[in-house]
Amino acid sequence: MKRLTAITALCLLFSTAFVAGKGSVQPPEWPDSLRSVYLYTEGIKQNAITRDSVRARELFHEAIRHDSLFAPAYYELGVSGMYASPDEAVELARTAYRIDTTNRWYHQLYGQTLILAERYREALDVYRRLQVEYPKEPDNYRLLAALYEQNDDPYMALATLDSAEMRFGRIPYLSAMKRQLLIATRQTDKAIDEARALVEEVPYEAAHHVALAELYGISGKDSLALAEYDCALKIDSTDIRTLMSLADFHSSKRNYRRLLEVTRRLFESDDMPLETKIRRFEQFTSDINFYRQYYFQLNDLASTLAIRYPNDPRVVELYAGHLIASGELERALTLYKLHLADRPPVKSFFQAVIDIESYQQHADSMMHYVGRALELFPRDLDLHLARGNAFIRLKEPEKAIRTYRQSLRYAETDSLRSVIWGMIGDTWYQVAEEGKNDTAKVKRPRSKSPRKALKACYDAYDRSLGYWRDNALVLNNYAYFLSVEGRDLERALEMATRVMATSEKNPTYLDTYAWVLYRLGRLDEAKQAIQQAVAFDEHGNPELFAHYGDILNALGDRFSAEFYWQKALDAGYDAAEIRRRMESTPSAEKPAR
Repeated sequence: MKRLTAITALCLLFSTAFVAGKGSVQPPEWPDSLRSVYLYTEGIKQNAITRDSVRARELFHEAIRHDSLFAPAYYELGVSGMYASPDEAVELARTAYRIDTTNRWYHQLYGQTLILAERYREALDVYRRLQVEYPKEPDNYRLLAALYEQNDDPYMALATLDSAEMRFGRIPYLSAMKRQLLIATRQTDKAIDEARALVEEVPYEAAHHVALAELYGISGKDSLALAEYDCALKIDSTDIRTLMSLADFHSSKRNYRRLLEVTRRLFESDDMPLETKIRRFEQFTSDINFYRQYYFQLNDLASTLAIRYPNDPRVVELYAGHLIASGELERALTLYKLHLADRPPVKSFFQAVIDIESYQQHADSMMHYVGRALELFPRDLDLHLARGNAFIRLKEPEKAIRTYRQSLRYAETDSLRSVIWGMIGDTWYQVAEEGKNDTAKVKRPRSKSPRKALKACYDAYDRSLGYWRDNALVLNNYAYFLSVEGRDLERALEMATRVMATSEKNPTYLDTYAWVLYRLGRLDEAKQAIQQAVAFDEHGNPELFAHYGDILNALGDRFSAEFYWQKALDAGYDAAEIRRRMESTPSAEKPAR
């Protein structure tokens, strides 16, 4: 059997010889008995100095070809491949161990590779031998206990840990493992005794108090748990592990007010990563009812982050979102505007400002910030579309259409091109509708009469569907506008039916489908569809009530029709239109074919 110590001495001798030499010198001819040693040494150098693991493995394999009983080469090959090819590493480690059964490193590598290959029963036998041969190694007890547990023998695992405790005294990581096993075997009282003994031995270690507190919490002894947490915090009031454990304790007891108090202390700690803080805040605010009930505590958390990380874009987004959810839109807008000069520029801040200005119907301001954003992001499609939307707000549809057309060059997919052509079609329809009203304050293209604008709308929709045949929004609008005109109703029904296949519970799509059926004279089917639309609508859309009344009136149910017309009026529908309906003779509103 070969001994590693002699080989190591030879390696050191060879290493000093190579360092002393200069330049590229051909290696001398070695006696055959030392050839494997030379190859092994060169492999070690490739690994340690040049970091060329591929060449190192080649040298180790060559050493084995020269001497099939050269254990160190098997060992190095096993170490280098134990994570990438654990089964192959097992065979290499086993071979090294069988060649030299007295070498501890070979024996341990054999056990480690078996664990990595998930061959736990074989690993159990190896670590039993290791525990006997090297009884002063605590880690062997830990791994042996873990293997007993893996093989569904927790009581042998506990016996192994008890043996380690008798030999070495209490070692914290072995005690922690023992407590877990006691809990798993429903011996909570013994686990508490174990933790209490550790606290008594080392009373000034916060982690020991936390471990005991967690066990008290599991057994329902909340007051004792809180007392231990207090002891841990007196030792170190900023310890993140203590605070996180205390937060988990309050969460498990559903004491959310105390949970948020502890979370604030965590948010003030530099030891908790910002990503974790943001994720926790998002978890708290994901439930709207929780958000409302604990608004002041959550506001405190958001403010803490804003103070500690004032220039981090993620925190700016989080705090602005919190302000918006709180109804403080102006403060959110001010916050975003303060960060528009950040470098590198953050596009989402500009987009948020533009969206808020649009919501507040500040068209001029919206256009100003769109212009600033485009100077920084000239090829951004969203910003070009926002510019088109701003022109619509300014009642300049011709410029909006031109802007939408120009934005097509930045659309990278057919689905995006379809969406843009749909927006162009919607704008042309708006032009056509405004053109019917002589007093409309809109800058209408002079060359486009309402009829021509409507044709341009349909042409745009056709181009949109050419890029994306199943664009639900375009199909819905196309079908509805055709039904309003009373033309191509069969085609409108085909489109509305296709839209329904994408979402049978969308009240807008159901309304379109019902209205097309109404215009076709299929009143019973129309009534069924509009009933579903009203049932699924959560916002009290006045147009749905008006359409429901129209369909009921056409069916001869004047009383119910007037009821829904009144609901439409109460919900904000055009009063003149409702008056016209009310003053009409019963069943006068007939569907046009």
